[in-house]
Amino acid sequence: MYIRMVGYIDSINQYRKTKISNRNFLVFAALVVGILAGLAASLLKSVTQHIEHFLQDGFHWEYKYYLFLVFPTIGILLSVMYVRRFIRRGKFETGLTPLLFTISKKSSRVEPHNIYSQLITAALTVGFGGSTGLEAPIVTSGAGIGSVVGRFLGLSYRETTLLLACGAAAGIAGAFNSPIAGIVFAVEILLPEFTIPAFIPLLLSSATAAVVARFFYNEQLFFLVTEGWEYKALGWYVVLAILIGLFSIFFNKTYYFVKHSFYKIKGPYQKVVVGGLLLGGLLFLFPTLYGEGFITMKNLLGGNYSTVITNSIFASYSNIPFVIILFTTITLFAKSAATLITLSAGGNGGIFAPSLIMGGLMGFILAFSINTLGIAHVNVANFIVAGMAASLSAIMHAPLTGIFLIAEITGGYILMVPLMITSAISYLIGRRANQYSIYTKPLAESGDLMSYEDKDSTVLNMMKLKYLVESDYLVLNEDDSISIRLNEVLQSKRNIFPVIGEDQQFKGLVYVEEVLKKAINNPKIDELTIHDLMHTAPDLIFINDSLKAVLKKMDKENAWLLPVLNEQKEFIGFVSKTAVLNKYRALLIRQADYMK
Repeated sequence: MYIRMVGYIDSINQYRKTKISNRNFLVFAALVVGILAGLAASLLKSVTQHIEHFLQDGFHWEYKYYLFLVFPTIGILLSVMYVRRFIRRGKFETGLTPLLFTISKKSSRVEPHNIYSQLITAALTVGFGGSTGLEAPIVTSGAGIGSVVGRFLGLSYRETTLLLACGAAAGIAGAFNSPIAGIVFAVEILLPEFTIPAFIPLLLSSATAAVVARFFYNEQLFFLVTEGWEYKALGWYVVLAILIGLFSIFFNKTYYFVKHSFYKIKGPYQKVVVGGLLLGGLLFLFPTLYGEGFITMKNLLGGNYSTVITNSIFASYSNIPFVIILFTTITLFAKSAATLITLSAGGNGGIFAPSLIMGGLMGFILAFSINTLGIAHVNVANFIVAGMAASLSAIMHAPLTGIFLIAEITGGYILMVPLMITSAISYLIGRRANQYSIYTKPLAESGDLMSYEDKDSTVLNMMKLKYLVESDYLVLNEDDSISIRLNEVLQSKRNIFPVIGEDQQFKGLVYVEEVLKKAINNPKIDELTIHDLMHTAPDLIFINDSLKAVLKKMDKENAWLLPVLNEQKEFIGFVSKTAVLNKYRALLIRQADYMK
């Protein structure tokens, strides 16, 4: 049945290719992806909001602080249980790092379960109070839609990758009602080698998703910013950018500290308990950490400056400006901890929304402090908006996404100059301290990052050594007699032979020229063993080595053929420079055609 269905689909695709070109067909496919991703985004936002409203409005207010101790644990526990119970064949991963890895190493094949599993686990995590964002899950879900549609339609790698990016852009557009930001995100994060023909599918999918999401979930994220900026405030914007750039360095270090701390906890349910209790304690003290936190930003932009402290156990001090400043500063650092604990404990989400919240809080702290101290008078809302853009730029290394996203969701295009200044400065500071973002650093360390500044490394990283190993070689034992193995050696089409010992470990190489020289017409041939003719290999390649490392070893030893071993130093086969270069050339051609 399955084979018949696949054959039927293939026949339809073949017929379609004779009637319409792939480039034109991608426009239709992008519309489909946009509609589906828009539905997914609106569904996730709606379900999460319903969970939040049920938990917060369904209980008497005086007990809410104590319930905050329990809700996050329940949400993370349900997410972990869902993953362990229902996702067995595939692998469930969170954040944008797996998506980038999929593009570079898995031919843009996102596992289909991500379309719905990301939505379910994110809604449970954030709805029950997990202090993280919904954007990374919806991006992954949208990318999964694009990937599945591309493979279903029999499209090539580059076309499937484009649809994957269309799905990711549609996810951002649907989540924020910001189609331009969705396109910029896809280009800046997923498709650095952007070409004009890719723009039309991205535009259509992003715009379609925004329309669909707005139809099903029509709620304004932030109040519109209408007041312009002043020249005298430019210096303070620079100060804000510096502060956020420095904070991004702190956040980066905190990220790896929390991640490594939870890595030491072996059991998944132990992580849930530890993380849930820590998160519950933070939410009890700082209720504004509940969920994404956009309600707090909306209130701050609307002039309700005491909103950060109003619903906490310290609400009686909400009319004291300096207490508001101190409490908001503590909340800023608590938000970073709460986000990282949520993710490390097993919850699903991303740092996209938390980055915006932390930047907005930083902007509020600076502007409100300036006004309170009487140093100057600045527009608090403008600094909140600029802080959000700068934080996204510094933490995610995505300055263009930060600028256009914030300008679009706040209507703050009139603040474009401050947004550009703060985003650029904070990005430079963050990039100087950390060459790679939180999402790309793991890939860079493992050698899997697609670097468009270094085309050679990018192509080599896409190649896998195990597919280039030739294993059809005659294997000799070092204790064998030459006379016994001579016929096999002479009849072989190879001129080099691996030698192993009794422990099956690789020992060296024997060359056919050496056999011919010392074994033919030698009266003492019966006394010669393979060990007597064995030479040490110029260098050894291990199966997990990168192709870049392989070529370095070959160039260093001027060798065109090297043995490949497994971790136990057992012989697997040989890899030749010719095979590497042929594969490199094929991938380079594919990269040259990418997005044309």
